[in-house]
Amino acid sequence: MDTILNLDPDSYTRHLLHTQERDWAETNCYVDVWIEQLHALELDPIAAMAFTLTPDFEGDQWTFFKFQLTDLYELYGVEVQELVIWKPLIDHVEEQVKLGRPVLVELDSKYLPDTAGTAYQREHVKTTVSVNELDIANKHMGYFHAQGYYHLSGDDFTQVFGLPGSDSKAVLAPYVEIAKLNNLVKRSSDELRDISTQILLRQLKMMPKNNPFSAFRTRFESDFEWLKGQSIDMFHQYAFVTFRQFGACFELAANYLKWLDSDDPSVVKASTLYKEISEITKVYQFQLARAISRGKSLNLEVIDSLATKWQAASDCLKSRFLKD
Repeated sequence: MDTILNLDPDSYTRHLLHTQERDWAETNCYVDVWIEQLHALELDPIAAMAFTLTPDFEGDQWTFFKFQLTDLYELYGVEVQELVIWKPLIDHVEEQVKLGRPVLVELDSKYLPDTAGTAYQREHVKTTVSVNELDIANKHMGYFHAQGYYHLSGDDFTQVFGLPGSDSKAVLAPYVEIAKLNNLVKRSSDELRDISTQILLRQLKMMPKNNPFSAFRTRFESDFEWLKGQSIDMFHQYAFVTFRQFGACFELAANYLKWLDSDDPSVVKASTLYKEISEITKVYQFQLARAISRGKSLNLEVIDSLATKWQAASDCLKSRFLKD
């Protein structure tokens, strides 16, 4: 058995972001897996969440928000590099885990037991996991995914790595990253806040020039009519790249700002506004699903209210941190 961290799924304690009551229990696969990977390394992932302030409407979807790799190195000394897959995937994963490097790899949720009730044994869904332990001889893998830490074995192991005897039809190698921990550093909360504030300043300069909700409002008006003629699966895909992306992202933004400074009035106000965006979006997504299924209209003025809150939050942060 090659192991980086000695963990047991039954006793593993998730990060607070995955245990407390939240509007969005899961965000996206990349962010969720990094939350747990950093947490397991005894690093606070919230310190690296200044990126949650910069999502934009990209035309047919919202920004797929992600931890910024330069921030991970600056805050924790974690160096992330892409891995070229030129041999069988399992060989690369084994070698990197032996070297003590977590492997972030795109796998098929159909063979991940933790997705039971959704994709497991039902449908092919690409997702990112972080491999922590591997035993090829006994067909065993320990991995971070979504909200926790899990094991898989047996036929699932064979299928997920496309080994001989699997049903895999994959012809392209997945995207893979490794996390090099040679320079890992565990800083105090005050040190993290000082560094994170400097990252925040960079992120604020990268915020959308124009209100993204205003652009989304125009597009969503036509998308809503289109969605009425689509399948429920298409609705879920649409909701994932729109409402879930900005809703979950701004809930994390609220958490990040509360962690950064819970006493500064401008920061607290921005945090509150982002949380309101998250809460309203969660309810609105359910209303959207009902409206589509029943062929009814929907109040688009809610999107206008989100635009107002986004603008107010942005103004608060810029006036507080970008004074010059």
